[in-house]
Amino acid sequence: MAAPPPNPVPIAYQGGTSAAVPDWLNKGDNSWQMIAATLVGLQSVPGLVILYGSIVKKKWAVNSAFMALYAFAAVVICWVVWAYKMSFGDKLLPFWGKAGPALGQKFLIKQAQLPQTTQFHHDGTLETGMITPFYPMASMVWFQCVFACITLIILAGSVLGRMNFKAWMAFVPLWLTFSYTVGAFSLWGGGFLFHWGVMDYSGGYVIHLSSGIAGVTAAFWVGPRLTKDRERFPPNNVLLMLAGAGLLWMGWAGFNGGDPYSANVDSSMAVLNTNICAATSLLVWTWLDVIFFKKPSVIGAVQGMITGLVCITPGAGLVQGWAAIVMGILSGSVPWFTMMVVHKKWSLLHSIDDTLAVFHTHAVAGLLGGVLTGLFAEPELCAIFLPVTNSRGGIYGGSGGVQILKQLVGGAFIIGWNLVVTSLICVAINCVIPLRMSEEQLLIGDDAVHGEEAYALWGDGEKYDATRHGLESDDTLHNKTSTGATQVV
Repeated sequence: MAAPPPNPVPIAYQGGTSAAVPDWLNKGDNSWQMIAATLVGLQSVPGLVILYGSIVKKKWAVNSAFMALYAFAAVVICWVVWAYKMSFGDKLLPFWGKAGPALGQKFLIKQAQLPQTTQFHHDGTLETGMITPFYPMASMVWFQCVFACITLIILAGSVLGRMNFKAWMAFVPLWLTFSYTVGAFSLWGGGFLFHWGVMDYSGGYVIHLSSGIAGVTAAFWVGPRLTKDRERFPPNNVLLMLAGAGLLWMGWAGFNGGDPYSANVDSSMAVLNTNICAATSLLVWTWLDVIFFKKPSVIGAVQGMITGLVCITPGAGLVQGWAAIVMGILSGSVPWFTMMVVHKKWSLLHSIDDTLAVFHTHAVAGLLGGVLTGLFAEPELCAIFLPVTNSRGGIYGGSGGVQILKQLVGGAFIIGWNLVVTSLICVAINCVIPLRMSEEQLLIGDDAVHGEEAYALWGDGEKYDATRHGLESDDTLHNKTSTGATQVV
């Protein structure tokens, strides 16, 4: 054992406790919360940056990856300057918090408290108390920040391959401010859906349903890709796509495991259920591809993985393991059906160019998970996490039948708000900045938009010349999905 240094540096103490380690700080909980936040951050950077850059056609690799990277950086700044307190601060409206900075020593060093509002019964008893995790506010601000970041990045998947990057730069802070913060405050920060008892353990509604609905709405306003891009959109690197998908799957341990705001038994249950549901959903989706299309699709397997992760998110720490398997079976089959059957038959859906099928993988799977959570939420697990007493799923009797109705109403609010607000934002931006790229940019891709290309495959920075380099890789045969688009996140 090494000897201690001869003159150790003294630590400043206040009232017998280290100033950096106050009495209320739980080092284990704080460590897990920072690790969970880092895992969620890694889902976006590099996870979805890699996935987006590789799942698209080669000429859009840089643009797609950069849309994700830009959104992450922009959200971080907006979050700490005003959006965090709109999501988790004092109430301005029943569905919205007051804007304000989450900066400064006094704010960040104090103990975290969520939500900042309470509700009492007529007899004076407390119904929803203030959550007080045993770690600094800075840990909570960062943990919630990476959730906001990934929501915008998921949304971007709907408009890849044609949205004007400058319009995207304006869209990110506007949508964060006027849409994401509303869902977050309403369901998590002490808003009306929170007090009513709508269950959204880790973002099935706040993140996935909102990004799926907003994504398909934005895709409508931006318009479709070029016809040849929409008909033939081969991934430029399937193996790299799998690396991004793997980061997404493993990072979900922080996504769902961090939401009890403590390293407790509920956190462990949430992580296990997350992996059970994702694995089940992946297998079901693959089996359906084999049965109906005769080939097991790698892209299809990733789609099934994602729908499983999304579906379990609103109930990860609220349901038992057997329910996670049932949810996995349904998340591997219901979004598969909407994507492969309903999408082809419903002319409205077919006419909207949702590049990575975010509507199916996130909106459909997120709403499905929310409703199933209202059915399967186990009373004892609900008591560990939820602020509303006697919460339970429909199969457990009592007030459980009402819970399904609450889940449907909560989902309807998120859908309606995002349809309207996303449309208003797109129309407003288009009055100043074109939402859509120019025809030249649509034809050329990354080189025209950014002056950069993902791969210098033909020599030392040479431009592609079909007379010298042969067939472009984008023209190789590709096993398309039945909707004619690469559909993943």
